[in-house]
Amino acid sequence: MSFFSRTPHVDTNEQKVDELLRRGVAEVIVKDDLRKKLLSGKRLRVKLGIDPTSPDLHIGRAIPLLKLCDFQELGHQIVLIVGDFTAVIGDTSDKDAERPMLDQETIEQNKKTYFEQAGKLLDLSRVEMRYNSEWLRPLNYRQIGEHADLFSVADFIARDNIARRLSSGTRVSLRELLYPLMQGYDSVAIKADVELGGTDQKFNVLAGRPLQQHFGQEPQNVVLNPLIDGLDGIKMSSSRGNVINLTATPADMYGKVMSMSDQQIRPYLELCTRTPMSEIESVMSGHPKEAKMTLAYTMVEMYHSKEAAQKAAAGFMKPNDAPELRLPAGATARSLAEPLHVSMSELRRLIEAGAIEEVGGEVVEVVEGMDVPLKDGTYKIGKHRFFKIKIGQ
Repeated sequence: MSFFSRTPHVDTNEQKVDELLRRGVAEVIVKDDLRKKLLSGKRLRVKLGIDPTSPDLHIGRAIPLLKLCDFQELGHQIVLIVGDFTAVIGDTSDKDAERPMLDQETIEQNKKTYFEQAGKLLDLSRVEMRYNSEWLRPLNYRQIGEHADLFSVADFIARDNIARRLSSGTRVSLRELLYPLMQGYDSVAIKADVELGGTDQKFNVLAGRPLQQHFGQEPQNVVLNPLIDGLDGIKMSSSRGNVINLTATPADMYGKVMSMSDQQIRPYLELCTRTPMSEIESVMSGHPKEAKMTLAYTMVEMYHSKEAAQKAAAGFMKPNDAPELRLPAGATARSLAEPLHVSMSELRRLIEAGAIEEVGGEVVEVVEGMDVPLKDGTYKIGKHRFFKIKIGQ
């Protein structure tokens, strides 16, 4: 049985289809089948699920969102699912430890602006927006048992991170076994033809296929995107604080991009922007600093505006134009997290790396600890981002 509907608005341009299946893609399951469907003129239902484990989406999340844009531009139906129910269980696909169970109040707070943030990239007027509590909360034990019977424990524990935890004696809860079932059932509930996810999500997104077959649906194809490193060169993760949030201010976003290593420029251009590949080659043939500035400008323009990008670029290397932070008397370096829009863990990382300096006096002074008292002056983060501090009386 097919759940595709013919529409005159589906673009079957072969070059565009092949680009969709190539750029920002690590693996497609099953590629030949998906390509055939994309060229057939049938409108596909393309699914992406995001759990509200933090209040902000980061650039790593934008990779599958940009792939959704590719599908949307070809005329396919996008189904964006906020996992307000799966977030309670917690996905440990990319973890070497259990995720804590989130309470409902935290989930409700986190999910408030998820669709709005996704709207920085997607045309939300053409997106089907759903919460998976709609179909997961009513399930009973009998139904869950029926779904679970399609999978084996051996399959679950064969996953690399689970195998590592078991071999080291680290606890693996039964709760974690439920997550792939729930994500897989999302595909049944919305009749997905395609599901997107990161390579760390492979087991979960493949869970939809046997469940769909069980319910008489054609199994979805899967498009997996590569993962991207955060500011510290380790996989981007909100819990590590090494992220660039979609809600970051233009100056903050620009400055964070400029703090990256040169090795990160190409992956970010390819995965996190829509810069044509031919232009990327041209950018990368120049000086790394210029390439990084191009990346920073492009990202600010994407998530804010051209005017914001121009202002962020113009103010980046001008200490005299640095924003002023007013802090209370007795403020320490710890007080910088909120006004600089960074997490405590990221602030600690910057301080430990010697990346925050007071540069307004005759001698450059490195901020050497979280509890170091701050004073009036001009400070620098990394090589080019400046801010001023004014301590109140």
